[in-house]
Amino acid sequence: MNTEQNLSKAFTYPAVVTGLLLLIPLIAMQFTEDVVWTLTDFIFAGVMIFGTGITYTLVTRKSKNAAYRAAIGFALFTGLFLIWSNLVVGLIGSENNEFNLLYFLVIGIGVMGAFIARFKAIGLMFTLFAMAATQAMITIAALLTGMAAVPGSSVYEILAVNGFFITLFVVAAMLFRYAAEEQDQEKE
Repeated sequence: MNTEQNLSKAFTYPAVVTGLLLLIPLIAMQFTEDVVWTLTDFIFAGVMIFGTGITYTLVTRKSKNAAYRAAIGFALFTGLFLIWSNLVVGLIGSENNEFNLLYFLVIGIGVMGAFIARFKAIGLMFTLFAMAATQAMITIAALLTGMAAVPGSSVYEILAVNGFFITLFVVAAMLFRYAAEEQDQEKE
């Protein structure tokens, strides 16, 4: 019974947060024509937000280390924000530019790295550094292949947006480094 209650609670919090966040565009649609979401948009957003919340809950449920929990949250938020930005407006040109598909490599490296590291802080630190490096390589590839000439992109925009995400991934990696150091101190 206790396990069922814990599992129920694990699903309840992300569900409530997802519902509250989805109320924002729903309410905005009542007051402005600038926000136009379809049922598909709401379903996709709900799956993304709820999936991120459940992942956070399941990965951190046994950890008492606040730095580790913060690092997981920061890394998941950054990944969600990267996917969301890429799908909604696109990081290079518009969301329809096929070059934007490369950004899913960053997320793929994160998912594979997390499982390879078995969700250990030190392994996740290296995974987040690998994600930042992959994002940097995509940035260089975008500049070398002339993506700055695509409508909606410029050298400045490509460097700024990608630099922003690279910085977020490095910050998450440093949080995992701190969490790993805390875990080592607890073992002593």
